[in-house]
Amino acid sequence: MRKTGTMIDLTCWAGVHVSTVSRALSPPSRASPSLEVVRKIQKLAETMGYRQNRVASGLRTKRTTSVGIMIPDIENTLFSPILRAVESVLEPAGYASFLVNTDDNTERGRTLFNLLIDRVVEGIIAAAVTRVDRISENIPRELAIVTVNRMIEEFRIPAITNDDSEEIQIIFRKLYDIGNRRIAHISGPIDLSTGVQRWAAFETASQSMCLRIPQSMIVAAQRYSEEEGQRCAAEVLANNPDVTALLCANDRLAIGAIEAITKMSLSCPDDISVTGFNDVPFLELMTPALTTVRTLQFEVGRIAAETLLKKMTDPAAPVPETMIMSVMIIECDSVAAPKQKCIKKEAT
Repeated sequence: MRKTGTMIDLTCWAGVHVSTVSRALSPPSRASPSLEVVRKIQKLAETMGYRQNRVASGLRTKRTTSVGIMIPDIENTLFSPILRAVESVLEPAGYASFLVNTDDNTERGRTLFNLLIDRVVEGIIAAAVTRVDRISENIPRELAIVTVNRMIEEFRIPAITNDDSEEIQIIFRKLYDIGNRRIAHISGPIDLSTGVQRWAAFETASQSMCLRIPQSMIVAAQRYSEEEGQRCAAEVLANNPDVTALLCANDRLAIGAIEAITKMSLSCPDDISVTGFNDVPFLELMTPALTTVRTLQFEVGRIAAETLLKKMTDPAAPVPETMIMSVMIIECDSVAAPKQKCIKKEAT
């Protein structure tokens, strides 16, 4: 069996100091040798079969070239392009990622956050935080962290989020302009920034149209899921049978709402229009295809990773506290003028 080379062997063959070899094999190093020297050492290491012990190196330098990524639901296709984008930035920079799934459970999230810290990750991209998340109290000073899609209120952690407020108001106006006056809202969880911000945007939009929306027409989901979409839609329609549109805080809630409408022997959009938010994959294959808000998921992931990388390699470098990404409405088949308007028009 061929014997692999050691750090000492590599140092002798390269004719350089051991610290130069170490820096050449650690891409994020702040004091890397010249590109020519790096390539020479990396080629020698490959030829000799040398593999750096990153665990041991991390213990010595307190740099593990690893990051943690926390997501709330591994089954949610929303996060696939975000993860691909993060990987496209961090992998070429020499970082490996630990992916953890919190199931949107606060206690599980706290446990996994501490586990990542125990793994001595240099940074964390967190898409599973709540508005008043207590993990913010336990962040080591040297740990870089960026939140994605959501933010922690009253704590200065860089956040890459979407323009929730503007697009909720635009989609509300669209429903209003085609004749809807009984517009209900299925809100996201109120412990999440996205739930509160989209709810606030819905209320702002209704007030701007001088519509008085009773509280029974606004129901908060306990989590972003199809099951919660069904439950909330059923509750809204049981108390408000004259509702003509459901503006949902995300696509999974909207999918569940359409299922609830179908179970009540009603039709979307003929009886009730439904809208979502996020534009997750395969919505165009639904019947009806869902009118939704498209978020720039890949760009969100890319910018989050670039921001994290900047904080890890140069902690003193300034980064924006919050970056709000633009979004756009994708108009499909789940929205139509309410029947009342059509009937009235035919009678005149």
